[in-house]
Amino acid sequence: MRADGRGPVVVGVDPDPGRLAALAWAADEADRRRLPLTLVHTQGGPVPGYRLEGSPPSWEKWRDDLHTAGNEVLERAVAFVESRRPDVDVSAVLAEGHPAWVLAEHSHQGSLVVVGSWHLGAARELFGSAAVALPLTAHAACPVVVVREAEHTSGQPPYFVVGVDGSPHSAAAVDLAFEEASLRGASLRALYVWHAPLLGALDEDAAVRECRRLLAETVAGRTARRPEVELHHEVVKGHPVRELTDASAHALGLVVGTRGRGGFRGMLLGSVSQGSLHHAHCPVLLVPRERAR
Repeated sequence: MRADGRGPVVVGVDPDPGRLAALAWAADEADRRRLPLTLVHTQGGPVPGYRLEGSPPSWEKWRDDLHTAGNEVLERAVAFVESRRPDVDVSAVLAEGHPAWVLAEHSHQGSLVVVGSWHLGAARELFGSAAVALPLTAHAACPVVVVREAEHTSGQPPYFVVGVDGSPHSAAAVDLAFEEASLRGASLRALYVWHAPLLGALDEDAAVRECRRLLAETVAGRTARRPEVELHHEVVKGHPVRELTDASAHALGLVVGTRGRGGFRGMLLGSVSQGSLHHAHCPVLLVPRERAR
């Protein structure tokens, strides 16, 4: 992200005109933050010097056709944004390459990168070559937002959920969660999920007390900086992915870190973030390692 923290909101644009949830979320976020919006659409390219019988007259013609189609996708997306949020400064980029790598490059100058999650609809696709969100999250230099469905605005009062495990990475997630809640006039629910070990004796009461201490330490000071955000924090017992998924059912968004070990009893936050992407009922905001530095 730029040193002044004012990089654009970047959104990956899907060619399907019916898939607008991520584009709408990104446009609304850019408007709230008073940031420019960069629309990125990627296209594959032909392999130079290679031809097949019955192929188009030239790979150059194919490339031109792809370029034309990509520009049409972006023109529709720009028109959608201008209609929805006319005050947002919007620009469009047509690029070649895998969407995850192109968007990861843009993340170095962005405040947020937003993508849809239709590639995550089945377990076999979650780790497949077509998936965008997971490789993007692994390499992004700013938070990544995966919009599986629209925000749940019917819950009253509206709230965000953030997963806390006591690591610097979850502390960075808490910071972003406070920002997002403040932008929407929402409250914040901070969850520390305690998962009992499979082996070995454990003083459960002492473990829960330690979880409460780490949770309080993580959120300390943030309420003073964001007094407008009503904070609720609690320690719950169970599997992290299940508990965070349940908490997301009526939330505006779920915020998690993507690296580090801590209160999830040895589980990598990467595993929790992957599970959250697959099961959450609201947009998921993933805070990468770089933001915690």
